[in-house]
Amino acid sequence: MIVLRNTGIIGIITLGISAIAIITNPTEQEYQEYADMALKNHFKNKVCTQVMEDKGVWLESQCHLLINIATPQLARIVATQSKRQNFLFFSIYQADIPLPPPLPSYHLDTIGILGNFYTYQAKKI
Repeated sequence: MIVLRNTGIIGIITLGISAIAIITNPTEQEYQEYADMALKNHFKNKVCTQVMEDKGVWLESQCHLLINIATPQLARIVATQSKRQNFLFFSIYQADIPLPPPLPSYHLDTIGILGNFYTYQAKKI
């Protein structure tokens, strides 16, 4: 009797967690917003900092301005270059982000689960 009760409780908990995972599986639109923000932050924190070290503070501020101006184009690139694999409980997103020279292009692998995103691979291509 106790074994059946424990099995029932475990089944209900598993069903509840599965339902939560399905309901909170992020959408493509949410991924696009996440990727756009993550790329913008990466460029501001890494690329513009490198520009400052190489070329000076004035160019760093111009780099930030350029990134802010390019945000709509970056969002379109993310939208067109992303592929989603939906596994019901979670989704895997892959994106190849081509950027104009001299900036490098990037390949991103991201998992979306429980309403959050985790980029587990970001490499220059």
